[in-house]
Amino acid sequence: MQRWLRLATTFDRFAERTGRFVYWLTLAMVLIGSYNAIARYTEQYTGLNLSSNMWLELQWYLFSLVFLLGAAYGLKHDVHVRVDVVYESLSRRGRAWINLLGTLLFLFPFSLVMLVMSWPMVRNSWAVWEQSPDPGGLPRYPIKTIIPIAFLLLIVQGVAFTIRQVAVLRGQADSDEQQPEDA
Repeated sequence: MQRWLRLATTFDRFAERTGRFVYWLTLAMVLIGSYNAIARYTEQYTGLNLSSNMWLELQWYLFSLVFLLGAAYGLKHDVHVRVDVVYESLSRRGRAWINLLGTLLFLFPFSLVMLVMSWPMVRNSWAVWEQSPDPGGLPRYPIKTIIPIAFLLLIVQGVAFTIRQVAVLRGQADSDEQQPEDA
């Protein structure tokens, strides 16, 4: 089991690095969103067109990256949405069972379906070098590529999460202990 826990720690460290990258993407998204707002406001009073579809699409692309790449990081830090009024009152083993079953029955199947369903769209987008239909817009194929990558990262983090829940059930780990950040 220790070998599996070391693997989970490796996956956790990768999710942590991805999360730190997402922090910077969030900052970039906020700065570009601020620029877009100021550019639209300035245009109204000066007549200068400082904004373009490229800046607007870049803001949306960054939002997509934050959302998609942040999912595995959110799972690592257990900040994902959980709709279970009973969960908090359960023992560690009870919570581990719910986490394990939820991961096996929902997270993995959904992520696999998303991988399979998104792949043809990504492949087609790359085949035609898909571009935005808006004038001055960005290419679409790079952002579409992030969809299967994000679900692959979520599966990898789900494996680490599963290993930790099994360790709790076997009495070999504490599900509430903080995992090492980044070594």
